[in-house]
Parts: sequence; structure tokens; C-alpha cells
Amino acid sequence: MLNEIEEFNAYTVKPKYSHNGKRDTSYFGRFSYDMLTEFIGLQRVLTIIARGYLFRSGNPYDNIEYARRALCAWCSLPGKNPEGKENDWQFKINFGEYHDEFPELVGKDGKGWFYKHIHGITNYMEKNVITDSHPFNMRYENLRSGFRNKWENKVKQLQIPLFSDATKGAWVLTFDEILSDAIEAGELRDKSFSFSADQKERIAAALPKGLPYHAAETLLAYCIANKPEDSDWTVIPVTNFDAYFGSTMFSKKWLYSMPESLFVRDKANCGVCRGRTVI
Repeated sequence: MLNEIEEFNAYTVKPKYSHNGKRDTSYFGRFSYDMLTEFIGLQRVLTIIARGYLFRSGNPYDNIEYARRALCAWCSLPGKNPEGKENDWQFKINFGEYHDEFPELVGKDGKGWFYKHIHGITNYMEKNVITDSHPFNMRYENLRSGFRNKWENKVKQLQIPLFSDATKGAWVLTFDEILSDAIEAGELRDKSFSFSADQKERIAAALPKGLPYHAAETLLAYCIANKPEDSDWTVIPVTNFDAYFGSTMFSKKWLYSMPESLFVRDKANCGVCRGRTVI
């Protein structure tokens, strides 16, 4: 979460699938199940990707269309695009024509990075994760057969123009919004840092039983590294933290267990919350 360059690589480099035990979902990569099925937390993922291409070289404002093509490539699905449609963005889902420009993001057949990752996960689950539990089988089936239609609709929504007068465009995430956020956020940076020995001792002493030190330290460091200049509050992408730790324990327990002597939490909403450090 602190090293944005590593995060970008996690979303663009070919994944390696592995796990250790039935409860380990490391084969999801830097995604949680909710991100893979409901696309919660996708805004941060796409913004990180957009920043990686916007600031690759030259003026980012000159690279907006380049970054937009990269996003389309990452989101691409195989299949035929309808021909002769007046509003092409409403129907287009296959961006295989961007393969030569972004071979790491899309194949010539239109299989984008995210689409291939989903199939990589289900293939790995089928061959390497053997369990008869209902939750596992439900997750496997949702990813295997339920992803395509939901993702196709999402890809179409992402392309809605910024000033579209369509009502359905009022409350959905779009590429225009992502690119705007990416320009404001700037280049990808490694924001990693270490607390002093005294600070580490204070953090460890304040933690309740069951709250891992590494989770508390990462949350506090993230708040400090990403605090805006005009506010003491930092937005916490809760779902993305779940993906980072490979467990929903962060959102279900650890975040709520943070002592107010170290961290003050604002009300959570829609996969995010605000927090400020006291340390």
C-alpha cells in the first residue's frame, strides 16, 4: 500500500499463483473476493494503472489518451464488437487492437489483463485447491461463470463520457474520473518509511490482543504518507487493504480494533473510511 510502484506491477505483470493451506487466498493476487466479483476497490486499482502510464514520459496532459488506451486494454474482453453503432463506447468491449502498444495488458484476441487473471485464478482453484466447502464452491462458481456478464457491463459503464446526459452515468465509475484522479495524484511513488524505535515501542504497547503489529504499523504509515496538506484526515481504501493483507480481517476486525491513542477512525462508507493518526 505504501510502495505504489510495486502495486502497479502487481496489477500489470503476469501473476504467479500459489497458496499455503485451504484458507490462504494468495492466488487472488492483490485482489479480494469482493474486488473480483463486485469490483469494490477497483477505483484505486485503475487509478494506480493510469498513473503508471500517464507519467511514464513527457507531459501527463499529453498522455491522457495513451493512458485511456492502457485502461481499455487492461479491461478488455474477447468477443466481437458490434459494427455500425453510432455511439461506439456503449458497445465496445474488445480492445485487442491495442496489443502492439500494450502487450503486457491485452492479447491480440482481446483478452485483457484482468480477464486473464480471473481465468488464471479459477484454473488454479480447480487444479490446486481441493475442498468441498460451500463457500469455496460458491466463490469458484461465481468467478468461473458469473464474471463475464458483470464485467462486460462494467467495461461499458467505464467508458461513459464525462458529460453524458444519460442518467445511468451519474453514479458510476468512469475512465474520465479515474484519469482526473490520476493526474491529481501524480507520479507513482515509494512512500515506505520506518517509525523510530520509540514510536514502534509505543505502537506495540498500545495494541490490543489479536491486532497484529504489522497491520497497525502499515495503517499508521499509510495515513501519514498520504495525508493531504489541507486536512488531518486520510482516506483509507479499506477493500484494498484487505487485498494487501490477503484477508478480510482488516476490514472486519483490525481496523475497528485500532486504539484511539494511535488512530481515530471516521465512519466507514462504500469500501473506504477516513482516519487520522495521533502518534
